[in-house]
Amino acid sequence: MQASAQTAQAPQIKLLLGIVVEGLDDGSLEMLRESFGEGGFRYLYRNGVYLPQADFGTQLDATSATALLVSGAQPALNGVDAESHFDRDRLLPVHVYADKEAMGNFTTAAYSPSALKVSTITDELLIAGAGINSAYSVAVEPGAAIALAGHSGNVALWLDRATGNWASSTYYRDMPAAIASRNRTRPLVARLDTASWAPLEDPGKYVGLPEHLSRYAFRYVFPRSDSRRIEKFAASPLANSEVTAVATELLNASRVGSAEEGIDALQLGYSLVTYPYGRSADRRLEQQDAYLRLDRNIEQLFNAIDRTVGLDHTLIYLAGTPAPPQTPRDDPKWRVPAGEFSTRRAASLLNIYLMAIHGNGDYVAGFHGGRLYLNQRLLKERNLDIEAVSSDAAAFLRRMTGVDRAYTAGDIAAGRAGENAMSLRRNTFMPTAPEVTLVVAPGFEIVDDFESPGTGADTPRYTRRAGSSAAPFFIVAPQLEARRIDVPADARAIAPTVARVLRIRSPNGAETMPISLR
Repeated sequence: MQASAQTAQAPQIKLLLGIVVEGLDDGSLEMLRESFGEGGFRYLYRNGVYLPQADFGTQLDATSATALLVSGAQPALNGVDAESHFDRDRLLPVHVYADKEAMGNFTTAAYSPSALKVSTITDELLIAGAGINSAYSVAVEPGAAIALAGHSGNVALWLDRATGNWASSTYYRDMPAAIASRNRTRPLVARLDTASWAPLEDPGKYVGLPEHLSRYAFRYVFPRSDSRRIEKFAASPLANSEVTAVATELLNASRVGSAEEGIDALQLGYSLVTYPYGRSADRRLEQQDAYLRLDRNIEQLFNAIDRTVGLDHTLIYLAGTPAPPQTPRDDPKWRVPAGEFSTRRAASLLNIYLMAIHGNGDYVAGFHGGRLYLNQRLLKERNLDIEAVSSDAAAFLRRMTGVDRAYTAGDIAAGRAGENAMSLRRNTFMPTAPEVTLVVAPGFEIVDDFESPGTGADTPRYTRRAGSSAAPFFIVAPQLEARRIDVPADARAIAPTVARVLRIRSPNGAETMPISLR
């Protein structure tokens, strides 16, 4: 009987493969399901537990959503509620993971996970392995790579926008020789001259596209004459192929998942966000192509793992994060109601209003990411109540054309921020919270000219579009049977769920019960 029970046991897990995909959408997955190959998303459908709707509470950017996924803790607890926050001393935005104590490795930017206040799946996996196992992460964005590596990972790798190098930080103890060699012998900048993005398939084979999109295919190149070519490449699906190539090198060179004992981790960040540099406002063809390309990338990755570790010895989770609530502006010929919201103009008008009440001075310190920061030093010098001035500012901004909602930090902390008050509270880290959080009305183009003055092409512009705060989740493991769970779940439950399947502790900030997978 004992031998029979042992025979029936599932194979030993040797590798945790974590994949986080920014902008992954259940509707697009279903629409393209028959267009995918057999070894990518279809493999997950056939072999995994699938949850179409994991809810994040409110829309988060990729950095904060990834931190929530891997920690199981909301931003109010984990410390990461946005990719960047406003530094009140230097009066400029800084990356949430910026760290003066660290140094860049193949980059001048210095990052570490010090802002992440809780443990992650990776941390708990390495603690359980007592140091004999290893963990690596790869993502285009540093925010995703750092969260995926956690505090204890061997290395987090991201694509440096200035050089095109695969970069890291001296915070981490490893810089794999294979990746350093890749930077020196096969640098991205040397390959960009011949890189191009065009449809994988005949445009007529894509799903549900009007004839004019099927007739005129796109083609994007990244010439040396374009000063923003690395940035544009990083925003294209070709960057997902780079992530896959680097991950494959780590599998081969670092022998991830080959240890006799312990479970190694390889965690990757991909993106399916709509390409922001497209030539047309209708980018459905580009978006479908991005999905098909990622499907191939995932299949290539699974094949590499099967050759080195074995898929039957691998726990795979793939989690999406909601797409950012912004799109290109529709052509005015469609006459869809629209407008323009200038952050510089809003700050200027607000400052004039506050001067009329409280006297001359620069009351607005910054306007960043839909968040307004007041000059706290000036308010304290004049013995003004910060919450009272914040309330005055929010009331003024609510009357401004293009503003849908405006909440003070006090409103959010007290749960007075409208229908989604509790979700907004849990997704706001109060020590770095702004005085006023703004939500611009759908259809309005936000011109972020407070930080980038002027009206040139380099001034960030995007149109607000209401969107879902949920994204799909797959998990595949030897002991799990494939099934679909249509009941929405809290995204904070993903980390405890993965931890339970791995039979390790949940991250220390995870308070949500695991998802029932059986």
